[in-house]
This record gives sequence, structure tokens and C-alpha cells, in this order.
Amino acid sequence: MDVIKKHDFIEIEYTGKLKEEDVIFDTTDADVAKKNNLHSHSDYGPVVVCVGENQVLRGIDKGLDGKEIGKEYDVEIKPEDAFGSKDAKLIQLIPTSKFKQQKIQPMPGMQINIDNTIGIVKTVSGGRTLVDFNHPLAGKDLFYKVKINKKITDDKEKLSSYIKLSLGIKDFNLEINENNAKIGLKIEIPKEAEEKLREKITGLIPSIKKVELSFVKEEAKKS
Repeated sequence: MDVIKKHDFIEIEYTGKLKEEDVIFDTTDADVAKKNNLHSHSDYGPVVVCVGENQVLRGIDKGLDGKEIGKEYDVEIKPEDAFGSKDAKLIQLIPTSKFKQQKIQPMPGMQINIDNTIGIVKTVSGGRTLVDFNHPLAGKDLFYKVKINKKITDDKEKLSSYIKLSLGIKDFNLEINENNAKIGLKIEIPKEAEEKLREKITGLIPSIKKVELSFVKEEAKKS
């Protein structure tokens, strides 16, 4: 029996829904996304995660430890292990005139951006607008169906997946020669982040003893 443990790299598929409302809001399956009118993007499909590194919702991450490869599991997730509880301080009354100065007519259900913070308009009355700046799924119980496809043993695949999820990028150069990993990034990251990334990589993938990070400038497109 192949049991998952912390810091294993595994390939998973999942679909998540709101427990009470039975509404699907998250999935790795392109067909399920299409059927449920979820926002379309190009990278549906299985994902590789490192268990215990919070690369997926904490409730899913905690539920993976001790599970078996090749099986499918139902995972119920409380708000504290998902998007947090509702914070009353994040529900604010804002003068409606502030919106009108920006030529916006607030309406219940409208998503707005105030000072780079996303909120949802709840009510509009008496010259005041009630806006909820909590995450839309805060306070919600979730239900996930998670399928564990396989354990990843290839170090290059482990490293590639870790970079994608930890830095949120897809486009980079990667080469592993013996115990040395060379990573060419097309974005610059702070020195502290570089050191943290090196430390994480060598800790999670012990066969890699040295990590060389470089910034690769993209060539200007010819007009």
C-alpha cells in the first residue's frame, strides 16, 4: 500500500463545491468547468503539489497526509481551513457619493474595487452603500472530491511544479545536471525570496544540492 506522507510530490485532480448550496466553484476538469460556467482558462488538468506546503487549500492539504495513491476521497472543509470566517470589520458603509464621483452607480451584487481591495455591494440606501470586503467564500463550508493519481519521482518534474505554484509563473528555463539545478526566471524576485526558494528546493528535493538562479530577459518582439 503506497501511503502519502508530508513533502511527497503527488499528482491530483479535484472538484470543489459549496456544501450548502451544492454549487461547483473550483475544478481541474475542463468539462466540469464548462458545464458550470466557470471562468475559462487554458491550464485545466491534473496538478502536481507538494504535500504540507499549502499549495492547495489548507483543508485539502491536511487531508492528503496518510491517504493512498490511486484512490478518490471526499473532503469536507470548514471555513478556518478554507477562506476563513466572516470578519465584521470588513463589512463597511461607504457614502454612495464616493462611487458617483467615479461615475459608478452601485447596485447589490456588484463587484467593486476600492483602493485596490475587491468588495461586493450588499445594499444601497439613504445615500450609503454597504460593501463586504470579505472573500466571497468566507464563512462557507466546502466539499471537495479529490483523486490522487500518482506519486511524482522525477526530480525535474518536482522542481518544475514547485516553481510554478510557489512563484505563480509558467514560463521559465530549467536544467538539472547531477546535483545542480539551474533555473532561468523571466521575472526578477527579491534576494530574500531567492534565498528562501533555494532553501525550500534543497530541503524538499534532497538530491539537489545546489540551486543557481538567474534572470533571463525576454527578447524584444520584432515588429
